[in-house]
Amino acid sequence: MAPFFRRRHRVLPGFGLTLGFTVFYLSVIVLIPLSTLFIKTASLSWGEFWNVIGSARVLAAFKLSFLASLVAASINTVFGLLVAWVLVRYNFPFKRIIDGLVDLPFALPTAVAGIALTSLYSGNGWLGSFFESYGIKTAYSPLGIVIALTFIGLPFVVRTVQPILADLPAENEEAAACLGAGRLKTFWKVLLPELKPALWTGFALAFARALGEYGSVVFISGNMPMKTEITPLLIMTKLDQFDYAGATAIAVLMLVVSFLILLFINLINWRTHRILAPR
Repeated sequence: MAPFFRRRHRVLPGFGLTLGFTVFYLSVIVLIPLSTLFIKTASLSWGEFWNVIGSARVLAAFKLSFLASLVAASINTVFGLLVAWVLVRYNFPFKRIIDGLVDLPFALPTAVAGIALTSLYSGNGWLGSFFESYGIKTAYSPLGIVIALTFIGLPFVVRTVQPILADLPAENEEAAACLGAGRLKTFWKVLLPELKPALWTGFALAFARALGEYGSVVFISGNMPMKTEITPLLIMTKLDQFDYAGATAIAVLMLVVSFLILLFINLINWRTHRILAPR
């Protein structure tokens, strides 16, 4: 007679072993490296710390980095949804090729992307010369930084929204149309509430990716202090000057602010899930 209670067979080892490996892996890859930032920054007094992060050059770099990342993530949220919609809802020639090109910023080295964007948007480039004929300077300006950050952040929104959009049943839209709802109202009342958590997640990922980007921005920005100098470049500059404590102080502040912003976005995402969850 078979026993009443049977031990369930699992592919992976038990909870204790897998949890221990997870904690060990995260500690080696994430926690220990980040803790060294705080340890190195602790060598500064509070006065020295505030002098570093309160300087006009650091504040200007912070302002540019956060505003450019916010603008780029917002643009990617809108156009990422549009690209995901086209890839999911329509069939057209070379669809698979275009779908694969979305992941190109993932595979392309950021330095190569920066050089390509700079040559394209510089004053003698194809697009740069066109914009400059209208008095719009793209390369070596904040606009060029936004362009580079938009380029590297688009796949995060598309790949986050695309599977959710593919799983949405078309019957919901048909029912809304039968009830007299127009296309705009159907999108706003039927589709957007379902896509909102994915859009928030894609926005957060694109924002976080843009905030720490260096390779694709360092060429197109021009690196002018107080004008087009981003925070990661300022950190690299201080490291080149052997000012390790100053570099880690800036990195710690950037880390804390980024964590708070991502935490806020995730709280909004969690609240949206609770509201939309069936009761």
